[in-house]
Amino acid sequence: MKTWIPPERFLPYLTWKQVDALPRDRTLLVLPTAAIEQHGHHLPLATDTLINNLLLGHALQKLPKDLPVFALAPVHYGKSNEHVGYPGTLSLHRDTFIAVLRDLGRSIKAAGFQKLVFFNSHGGNHSLIDVMARDLRDELGLRTFCLYGGGPAEGVNPQEAAYGFHAGEVETALLLAGTPELVHTDQYTTNYIARVGDPGLLKPEFASATFSWLTRDIAPSGVMGDPSPATADNGWRWCEAMSDRIAKALIEMHDFREILER
Repeated sequence: MKTWIPPERFLPYLTWKQVDALPRDRTLLVLPTAAIEQHGHHLPLATDTLINNLLLGHALQKLPKDLPVFALAPVHYGKSNEHVGYPGTLSLHRDTFIAVLRDLGRSIKAAGFQKLVFFNSHGGNHSLIDVMARDLRDELGLRTFCLYGGGPAEGVNPQEAAYGFHAGEVETALLLAGTPELVHTDQYTTNYIARVGDPGLLKPEFASATFSWLTRDIAPSGVMGDPSPATADNGWRWCEAMSDRIAKALIEMHDFREILER
């Protein structure tokens, strides 16, 4: 799969002797988590994984050269049962996903490393990663961090910003920038799970009162958002802004000290 990760910051490219020479107390390891799942008629199954790699790769390129921050090989598959039924979606059961993260955490701890970042680009993984980050802190003493995507995209209309969270404008623009050959621009469709003008309290996401949903309930094509305004220029602009924020977050995570030590 295409990668933008700098080779010198990709841990699997090192030998075990090179890894052994890394400073255990300062090295920050980044575990990308994503998904292989449907993204409508116009985007590939690997959309979340490609976007994860694109943003993380550009962020790692912006770090000081002497900062010991390394990407681990990604967990390509995630909890994607909201998209099951669409051909090509490959989903892990929640227990399997949790077990993989726990086992990787144990391996990292056994090697003597102390800091682990989950860099996630698939919404279906968020809640499980939050749980595992806390559990690994408790069970193994790892200092764990969560980093979700690259933040908001400037200039997106309010409706798309609120509910264009799957194969909509932003994801489409990022792939138009990074892998334009994989975007079928003649196959755009538009669906929204909710409207920003809805006065009700019950929302699908990010509210005090929510309802559980499956993609097939509200989006026959699999798209939640409107990809039609997407451009490669915006994709590169958002990639730069998002990777800037990710790089800054990684520096803060590397520099993090326990509150009681301050």
